[in-house]
Amino acid sequence: MAELPKTLEEAIAQSREAVKSALADGVTRIQVDFLFPELKFMPIAEQFLPLFAEYESRLKVFFADAGAAALARRDWQDVPFKVEDIGTGRATSLQTKIQPEDEIFLFIAPTSVEVPQLEKLCEIIDTRPIVLLNPRLEDSGVVGIGYAARETRRRFISTIESCYYLRPVDDESALFRCYPGQWEVWLESNNEYQKIAELPKRPSGDEIDLILIKGQPTTTSEGTPAKKPSVFKSLQRFIKALSN
Repeated sequence: MAELPKTLEEAIAQSREAVKSALADGVTRIQVDFLFPELKFMPIAEQFLPLFAEYESRLKVFFADAGAAALARRDWQDVPFKVEDIGTGRATSLQTKIQPEDEIFLFIAPTSVEVPQLEKLCEIIDTRPIVLLNPRLEDSGVVGIGYAARETRRRFISTIESCYYLRPVDDESALFRCYPGQWEVWLESNNEYQKIAELPKRPSGDEIDLILIKGQPTTTSEGTPAKKPSVFKSLQRFIKALSN
């Protein structure tokens, strides 16, 4: 199974293989996350795109807004696929963005603002595969925290499979998933990262805290220590390496 990557290139290569495996297994709504605030989404997208080389003009790439789409068209002049923006138009205008010959769709960094349009586009796309690269779909200030937000998560967001996920938890640990593997918690020890837990579902923040406190995947007890492990700076070097 996949190990925690040491470079950004290795992480992107892992993510491409994870998406290939998911597509081969019939997964049609796929999410890929590199959750580092230092990273720019365009360089990530450029290294991710070779995954779709075989589709050529049958790939459709979407950006969140018209400005980002225009920049991509300027920088990607020789690509065989079309670039669109998700936009905020009516459903009728969204319908024109999806063509019968489109076979697979890449959405680059959509946000919670675009969730209504994104959901409508996915309804039009139907069973054709979509890949969301570094989406930010859940912002309680936009999507909300009430009934409507819960329904959006149940109806749409919950249907998306997180096939690659890489996020630092703190300065010494990381949460990682590479399809078809399980969710993993990695902890720095002696300048190396070691896997200390595997879980079938994405752990909550409290579950991660408990795993890190104990340093092993055991259940809580009344004797749980109150103090977390000491914080190292090594993951900062890891983040910098990923950003280079």
